[in-house]
Amino acid sequence: MKKLTMIALALFIVVFALAGCGQSAKPVAADNSDQLSIVATIFPPYDFARQVAGDKADLSMLLPPAAESHSFEPTPQDMIKIQNCDVFIYVGGESDAWVNKVLESMDMSKIKVITLMDCVEVVEEEIVAGMEDEEEAEAGEKEPEYDEHVWTSPRNAKLIVQKIADTLCAVDIANAATYKTNTAAYLAKLNELDAAFQNVADNAVRKTIVF
Repeated sequence: MKKLTMIALALFIVVFALAGCGQSAKPVAADNSDQLSIVATIFPPYDFARQVAGDKADLSMLLPPAAESHSFEPTPQDMIKIQNCDVFIYVGGESDAWVNKVLESMDMSKIKVITLMDCVEVVEEEIVAGMEDEEEAEAGEKEPEYDEHVWTSPRNAKLIVQKIADTLCAVDIANAATYKTNTAAYLAKLNELDAAFQNVADNAVRKTIVF
């Protein structure tokens, strides 16, 4: 009886192992294997790409909501996502220093990279009294820092969206018509938003914004 129990247990282990191998052998994104693969670091570029691509691409966002980009460390799975994607989108600037290290370690010859800060005219951050700590004041002059939140301007957003659209059309010609249609519709919404912002600014009693 003991011998039969051991044999049954051994068979169970073998069957379980084979079943596990069968599951792991199936590609995770088998249904999307023929789709364009887009990886974005944070939500703004992810959302822009989603508006352009619609359901014609497989999109991934690396940083979870509320994650701190300055201290983010990609997992091996994140590295694989980047290496296997067709288009990689990130902001640029000091907060994305980790991205530069990752890209330098990979073969990027087959991956299109979009940097949001390269799509627009960046604005140098203004340092005024009260914004510097003692160490920074003692250090004297340093290299200029630029505002990385370039997507907050609708006009910048339009430039970024157009760059994403142009890239997707070049990489995935078969779906270029869809990308162009989606882009035109989204740019119209951004134009409406820009007009609304401008209306508020033009009719505001005060020109001070408090965050």
